[in-house]
Amino acid sequence: MEFSTPAPTPAEYPPPPDLDSSDVTYLSSEMAAPAVSTPEDLKRTKYELDHRGWRRILVNFTPSWFTVTMGTGITSILLHNLPYNGQWLFYISVVIFCLNIAIFLLFSCISIARYTVFRGSWSSTLRHPAQAVFLGAIPVGLATIINMIVFVCVPAWGERAVHLAWALWWVDIVMAIACNLYIPHCIMRTEGITLDQVNPSWLFPVIADIVASGSGAIVANVLPNDQHAIWTAITSYVLWGTSVPMAILILAMYYNRLMIHDCLPAQVAVTSFIAIGPLGQGAAAIQLLGGVALKVFPRNKFIPMAPIAGQFFYLTGILTALIMWGFALVWLSFALATITRRELTFNLTWWAFTFPLGVFTVATTTLAKELPSRFFKVLGTIFSVAETLLWIIVACGTIKASLNGELFKPPQLEVWEKKMREVEEDERLKDSHV
Repeated sequence: MEFSTPAPTPAEYPPPPDLDSSDVTYLSSEMAAPAVSTPEDLKRTKYELDHRGWRRILVNFTPSWFTVTMGTGITSILLHNLPYNGQWLFYISVVIFCLNIAIFLLFSCISIARYTVFRGSWSSTLRHPAQAVFLGAIPVGLATIINMIVFVCVPAWGERAVHLAWALWWVDIVMAIACNLYIPHCIMRTEGITLDQVNPSWLFPVIADIVASGSGAIVANVLPNDQHAIWTAITSYVLWGTSVPMAILILAMYYNRLMIHDCLPAQVAVTSFIAIGPLGQGAAAIQLLGGVALKVFPRNKFIPMAPIAGQFFYLTGILTALIMWGFALVWLSFALATITRRELTFNLTWWAFTFPLGVFTVATTTLAKELPSRFFKVLGTIFSVAETLLWIIVACGTIKASLNGELFKPPQLEVWEKKMREVEEDERLKDSHV
């Protein structure tokens, strides 16, 4: 006996599903219904991809990170040249020196990767005054490494280390001159800059030349060839002349800004210490160059009609250094007054504490050696200890803020879109010239 199921009538068939309905569930993403992305969705997707993982670090890595190498480098120099020194301090300075080399190489690789992955970001950086000025931190960081090569590697490795330091110094001055001459021009071309936007960070491109002149004196002092030493010293004097007067002009603009618009806001109040940098480093550099002139000029008859030229350069250097050291004290008082009036929160600008105070300390310890003066010797030791403690505090804060991502926070989407439009415009201009 056979049983059969009756065929369903047409009314019993379920209605076909609506493929555009959100109630439909697909077994795999490959079977999903195609969706059309709006331009806003595409922008947000690109924004999220560019701010995820290692790309987040690259896109938010700016030249201001090289201030870390500046502060670390000057700390190693201070510990090496501390007036009341010890063997254990020498070893600590060498460890910090090696750490500074590692940081400089790491940051250089990250910067190269950033400008390679994100096309157009280099020209965008040059057009951004707040970022472009920090390009001067790169040759300054390299100069601190060169100085420690002379202090540590030359006694250990001899003439090979001398040639290495001299070669790196020429590379450094090329970068420093490029920063000093080109970056201020980039700021000049920026439209809409007002007096209240003038800040001490504008001194970074200028400081690069001043630091290079001081490094030139240190390198010239160990060169075996007197002619090489003389031309290194002359070049360093020229670098000093291209930068210190310019720094004084910028300080005059900044003083005008303070008189009219009050102190810097809280988030950048620490950068007020940058004003000490060119004065402290300028004072140290002119003394070191005077020492080279006193040593090399007389025995080579550099100026035949003036046999005492070396003594003149030396004495003029000490006099100039004393004047600049006193002027730096004025700006130190302004900086201290600024931070006492603001509620400070940690950010990368805190590295402005370290290097300016460090070079001011170098000027102090150099005066202690040249005069000689116990007052400057004790004061230089106090400043050295204070700067080292500040370096430890800022370094710990930087490590903590880096690990929790605070220093790599992405900008708002609107800001990112504006930056991307600038980059795309640069690429179109490049393509039109090809």
